[in-house]
Amino acid sequence: MKKALIVVTNVSKYENINRPTGLWLGEVVHFVDELYKKGFEIDYVSPNGGYAPIDPSSLAKEVMTDLDWIYYQNQEFLDKLGFTLSPTEIVPEDYEIIYYAGGHGVMWDFKSDKNLQKIASDIYMNNGIISAVCHGVVGLLDIKSDKDNYLIKNKKVTGFSNSEEYELGLSDFVPYLTEDSLKERNAIYSQEKNWHEFSVQDDRVVTGQNPQSGKAVAKKVLSILNTN
Repeated sequence: MKKALIVVTNVSKYENINRPTGLWLGEVVHFVDELYKKGFEIDYVSPNGGYAPIDPSSLAKEVMTDLDWIYYQNQEFLDKLGFTLSPTEIVPEDYEIIYYAGGHGVMWDFKSDKNLQKIASDIYMNNGIISAVCHGVVGLLDIKSDKDNYLIKNKKVTGFSNSEEYELGLSDFVPYLTEDSLKERNAIYSQEKNWHEFSVQDDRVVTGQNPQSGKAVAKKVLSILNTN
C-alpha cells in the first residue's frame, strides 16, 4: 500500500493575542484528495499527537470550496484529525511522502520539533518526498541533510510570503516571518502574486506558497513518483 504522512499542528491560539488558529483545512483537503484518488493510504501526525484544531477562519463561507465541504462532513476524515498519531508511533520507512500542512498554529510547534525533523529526514534519505504548503514550510527549516547543512540550503522553495502576511495584518503577531526564515537558511525563495496558486519543485522537495497551492503541490509530488 502506498502511504503518505500528513503533519498538522496542535496549536489552537496565537501566543500573544486572543485569536484562534490551528490547521488551515483546505491545505490538507486539496492535497490529500489528489493522493486518495491515486490509492494512497494516509496517516495524520502532529507534534503532540491527538487533537488537531481547525482554524475557524478556514471554515468561512467565502473560503470553503465544494471539496472542503465534502471533507468537512466526512466523519472518518474528521476523526483522523481528532486523533492524530504522535511522532513516536511513526515508522518512517512506511511512507513515500511527508507533507506539512499550514495554518498559523504551525509557527509555534513545527520548527523546533526534532522528532518530526528526524521522521522527515529518514523519509527523504529513503528516496521519499518532503513537501509542504504555506506556513507549513516552517517545518522544513531545521531539517538537516547532514550534520553541517540544512536540507533547504540552495534549494528552490516557496512558502507564505511576507506580502501576504502583511496583507492579513498578522506580521506583528507571529514569532517570525516564513519568507524571511527560508532565506535565512539560504534557500532560493520565489513567489507569485498574493493568493495565486504557486508551487516549486527542487529534486524531492516540493513547496507551495499559500492556501491556494495544496493541489499544485500534490500534482508535483505525484509527478515525481511517476518518474521514479
